[in-house]
Amino acid sequence: MKDLFSVEGKVVLVTGGSRGIGKMIATGFAEAGARVYVASRKQQECDEVAAELTKGGAHCFAIAADLSTEAGAKKLAADVGAKEDELHVLVNNAGANWGAPFAEYPDSAWDKVLALNVKSVFHLTRFCTPLLEKGARPGDPARVINIGSIDGLRAPVLETYAYSASKAAVHHMTGVLAKRLAKQGITVNAVAPGPFESKMMAATLDRFKDVIVQGCPLGRIGEPEDMAGVAIYLASRAGAYVTGAVIPVDGGISI
Repeated sequence: MKDLFSVEGKVVLVTGGSRGIGKMIATGFAEAGARVYVASRKQQECDEVAAELTKGGAHCFAIAADLSTEAGAKKLAADVGAKEDELHVLVNNAGANWGAPFAEYPDSAWDKVLALNVKSVFHLTRFCTPLLEKGARPGDPARVINIGSIDGLRAPVLETYAYSASKAAVHHMTGVLAKRLAKQGITVNAVAPGPFESKMMAATLDRFKDVIVQGCPLGRIGEPEDMAGVAIYLASRAGAYVTGAVIPVDGGISI
């Protein structure tokens, strides 16, 4: 039982890992003894996170990647494959948001948000599948963890039409991929976060934090340990029999 939640020695790739929820997850895995690759568009931001975590004795590496295109996803998978023989955990966290009034919501918002939030999840998972298969063991499958949102489970308060639709699509695709990849020794699950301190949520929390907290049954916004904990659970022996699930981590807001 002492090793039930262990991820020590596992190779983990976290997209959008240089800030916000991605950094929370990457930090959790690194401090738990995993070898963590942090990917985002800006190399400097990745380098800073990797250096920060490495100072604490963790194994963390930075890779710049533009996941808004199929070619970018393919390159990231190849870059990881050039450094590692196998991959145990893929965290598809990179994402974008766009808010605008209903009558003014632009077509370009749909293109940007769906490309990064939905298409990149599919493409990167597909290109990483050979590495994930090599990382799978009997009783210890490789894991894909998709980061959705509670806005994909309910109608959002703000006018983020493409974002909420994209996260609902991520939740559904999680089940589709879980069924498809199970025979290859890979589980696929999604986490649907509520409000956490992040760049994407900063403006909303500045304006509505008190209202959000009052509407949360547990009476607070999420903390880094909440997000790291659910990811480590899904990636450890404790979560080895879970696939196709969408887990809200929102203090009860979605209910």
